[in-house]
Amino acid sequence: MAAYVLYGSEVSLFSGKARAYLRWRGADFEERPATRDVYQNVILPKVGWPVVPVVEMAGGDVVQDTTDIIETVEAQMPDRPRAIPDGPVQRVVSRLLDLFADEWLVIPAMHYRWNYNEDWTYGEFGRMSAPDAPPAEQYAIGKKNGERFKSAVPMLGVNEDTIPGVEAAYEAFLKDMTEHLRHHAYVLGGRASLGDFALNGPLYAHLLRDPESGRIMERLAPKVADYVRRVQSGAPGDGDLLPEDAVPTTLEPILSRQMTEQMPTLVETAALFENWAKSAGAGADVPRGFGLVEFQTGGFDGECAARSFPLWRLQAVTDAIDTMDDGAKARLAELLDRVGGSPLMEFRLPARLARRDFRLKLD
Repeated sequence: MAAYVLYGSEVSLFSGKARAYLRWRGADFEERPATRDVYQNVILPKVGWPVVPVVEMAGGDVVQDTTDIIETVEAQMPDRPRAIPDGPVQRVVSRLLDLFADEWLVIPAMHYRWNYNEDWTYGEFGRMSAPDAPPAEQYAIGKKNGERFKSAVPMLGVNEDTIPGVEAAYEAFLKDMTEHLRHHAYVLGGRASLGDFALNGPLYAHLLRDPESGRIMERLAPKVADYVRRVQSGAPGDGDLLPEDAVPTTLEPILSRQMTEQMPTLVETAALFENWAKSAGAGADVPRGFGLVEFQTGGFDGECAARSFPLWRLQAVTDAIDTMDDGAKARLAELLDRVGGSPLMEFRLPARLARRDFRLKLD
């Protein structure tokens, strides 16, 4: 038996992230499709709710969150190179890209999937869930399963009023990423790291693999499409991260957009979280959301759900900042000042989060 079993699917955003990492790490793993039987016999009994990817260890324990998967395998396979950089500034930037990819690029990923590729996606969901069923039955199963995911699109703030901004922001990202890739094969230099695997989730599973959005990426940013395929393949790269804990200046436009668009939404969400936490005891399950907050993307304003899980990713960023020595903090402060993120040096969540039993809890 392989050391790790990845339960996921090609159509799953976060499966793409985990798969790319496991291939790059050279982990002894096999992937098993998350069929109805797998959900019933493995995922629901062990995790408690229907979600992929899930990685099962040789002893039967499971890890569910993609970044937890990466950190767990890194600890069990301590050989170099590491997915999470040793350099303190590069480590914070990796955590920022993890936050951006998982919790902000999901907006265009979900928009293009459900507004450009809906029927195709139902077929994919059905083939994943019931691979032996006839096509018509697969489609019906896929539609039933997929409508749950489609219903999340408005909660991400995607509607007729904001779609022009969602598409403008995504196209600007493709342009900035293309320019970065003219100078560097990966986000931090000559080999992949956490930020690459995080970006690969939405960029591979939704935005390249889905047919209509894939054609858009190939047309607007073929260099990005090549990069996405390279990361998904687990290619090790023929270099290393930039020396002296350096961060490419070509990443700064992407980080700047994150600070301009994503961070204000996180700050508003943190304020709502603070109000909730005042009446919640330690160990309480954190709700998936706290209402609605304003957001802006691509020059368009709207409202989106104040989701709690991005705060968990943000806490990982600020925890990484808190471990830095003064010299590294000074270098990070200079970078954040250039990208409009100076408040992040001091911002901390009003209460600590923990993740136990595959759920967010108040620490």
